[in-house]
Amino acid sequence: MTPNDTILNDRLERGLAELGLDVPAQRRERLVALVGLLHKWNRAYNLTAVRDPEEMVARHVLDSAAVLPFVTGPSLLDVGAGPGLPGLVLAILAPELDVTLLDSNGKKVRFQRQAVMELKLERVTPVQARVEAFEAPAGGFDQVISRAFASLEDFLALSRDLPGEGGQWLAMKGPAVEDELAGLPDGIAAVARHTLRVPFSVGDRRLVILERAPGER
Repeated sequence: MTPNDTILNDRLERGLAELGLDVPAQRRERLVALVGLLHKWNRAYNLTAVRDPEEMVARHVLDSAAVLPFVTGPSLLDVGAGPGLPGLVLAILAPELDVTLLDSNGKKVRFQRQAVMELKLERVTPVQARVEAFEAPAGGFDQVISRAFASLEDFLALSRDLPGEGGQWLAMKGPAVEDELAGLPDGIAAVARHTLRVPFSVGDRRLVILERAPGER
């Protein structure tokens, strides 16, 4: 492990501990490797506005990891995944998940595929497509997650047919989501709201969990 990786691993380990997550060393090493890969590709392909690897640990990895207690799967669709966040992080932390990463940006999906290959993530499937043109497999997904993909109303409208029977949407948002909840589509309701405090980050994050009303599609 290089000194730089040592610094990143220390920051990651402290952050995960603050989140109450006990993560085996091999999975932490994969998360650090993901940060290294993202930093390397970012210099050429501008995948994220975050340039500093230590900031990537906080704003990308720990931010994604904060929702882990609410991710039950077993199938998870990450809509507007960008370079694979939060899906890649959740797949590393919970390798039993079947994760599909969906994004329309070719260079970001190429990064996803490279990360899946280099990190040997056997249950992760990157897909390049617009969400409105994407068809879920038979039975749909158990959970559909997004991280700053669109407004809550647009996220639900574009992905309405993607959760399966009894499925959930997980929307990772800022505090302004409280205003967005007034515009929920008919037949969809918020069933839980959680405030997430991400280590080394300023301000709170929100996770809103939504479900269809019984009998709705």
